[in-house]
Amino acid sequence: MMASSSRMMQAAGISIFLITGLAAFYSLAEMPKLAVMIAAVWMALGFAVLIKFYIRGESLFRGSMYILVIATFLNQSVLSLNIGFFSLFLYRLLLIAAAGLFLLRIVKDRSLPGYWSEVRVKGVLGFLLFWLAYGAVSLLWARSFIEGIKYLFLLGLGVAFVFLAVFTFTKVTRLYLFYAIWMIMTAGLLMLGFMNHFLQIQLPTSTLYGASEYKLGYPTAVFFNQNDFATFLTISVFFYLGAAKNSKNVLLKTASILLALMCVYTIVLTESRASLLAVGGGAALYLFILLPPMLKKLAGAAGVAGVILGGVFVLNKLGEMSANADPQASNLVRLNLLKNTFHYLLDTFGFGVGAGNLPFYLKHDPIYETDSVVEVHNWLAEIIGNFGLPVFLGYVTMYAFLFISLYKIYQQTKEHKALLEAGMIGLAAFLISSISPSSVSNLYFHWVFLGFVISTLSVLKNREEDQDGQKSAGWKKRDIGPPQYQNEFFY
Repeated sequence: MMASSSRMMQAAGISIFLITGLAAFYSLAEMPKLAVMIAAVWMALGFAVLIKFYIRGESLFRGSMYILVIATFLNQSVLSLNIGFFSLFLYRLLLIAAAGLFLLRIVKDRSLPGYWSEVRVKGVLGFLLFWLAYGAVSLLWARSFIEGIKYLFLLGLGVAFVFLAVFTFTKVTRLYLFYAIWMIMTAGLLMLGFMNHFLQIQLPTSTLYGASEYKLGYPTAVFFNQNDFATFLTISVFFYLGAAKNSKNVLLKTASILLALMCVYTIVLTESRASLLAVGGGAALYLFILLPPMLKKLAGAAGVAGVILGGVFVLNKLGEMSANADPQASNLVRLNLLKNTFHYLLDTFGFGVGAGNLPFYLKHDPIYETDSVVEVHNWLAEIIGNFGLPVFLGYVTMYAFLFISLYKIYQQTKEHKALLEAGMIGLAAFLISSISPSSVSNLYFHWVFLGFVISTLSVLKNREEDQDGQKSAGWKKRDIGPPQYQNEFFY
């Protein structure tokens, strides 16, 4: 197991180098054909190295999943190919390849029952399948069938990743490698963000590429705009803080704290108010979780009072804004987007306008002035507008279940706190910051993070059940491996 893990880390490191090189060549090459040729050769080398490390089918599939996680952080900066009304880029191609490898394996070995028996989050996966099925049925009343198909394609890719992640990252050590990849790749994106800000250079995939000079200083890295980047960084802040708090390695602890501060600074540079609020809310929740039981009660009461007062203040501000603001003001436009969404929800008797059709309605049938903005800029509103109450309530229930389940495990164990803290606080921070991007459906890091959280819950629930079974049988507690191996990324 030690040798296998070492080979996996080596392969992941080589893959990071290879894919980063691919991104650099593709971004800097002047001739598109030359860029594609270089990219193809670069990926062929990466695949050859991977094959050298992984011979067995299971290891090859697992290796492809780690490379897929790495590719998420490149977004559309590499190998973006337009095919009709779809676009294929590295992440999507690798996801299709990983899904193909998995299907070949389970068909050949008839191993799907074995994979499924290890899953401890069957209800969560069942909801994701229901979401897809409901979306497909909603095409019956959707006004734009094409928009619905496009949205379902994005949703299907996200759900596919979550399933593959749950079937792949079935051990704690694999989750720590996942965690390490997230931190390493985020550090690279921070460097790109500083390049955007200080050198005023934007990648061609950014909406700010070729924009006015005053806009070129916003950090976007590989994302479409600064709001998407800021939302990503709100999650990453708590990955770094979790590593810093739970690491005994001084170098790693120091580096994690510095990188967390760099994330916050970069969010400030993006001027994303929702993401700054998310960092503040996540930090408050983090402190609350760490408080002793007596202080938690006092802090909880103060928090509830603060939320009520904040809600009253926000409602008053919204009323003033509706009465006095310019119809094209940014805040009023966002409010009107929400009002339109709930109007459509009532018109469809709570079933939603159909997968991917909310922008179509906002474009063609806006009840309230939106200044030609066709995305609702709110993830929960996007869900309820497109899919109605059934999927919205299911999503909220799933989200609450994930958080509460992780928190229960957190209270019962002293192990793997970094995984649990990053998962819990990341969930809360993302929910707040998700009001910043125009749409979350095409933000693949959201699905990768969700895959990480769901996999973490499945693995730790499995370990909890194993330990309970061993205790009841009078057996000695079974460890995954030596302590230094279980937490090798943080010790």
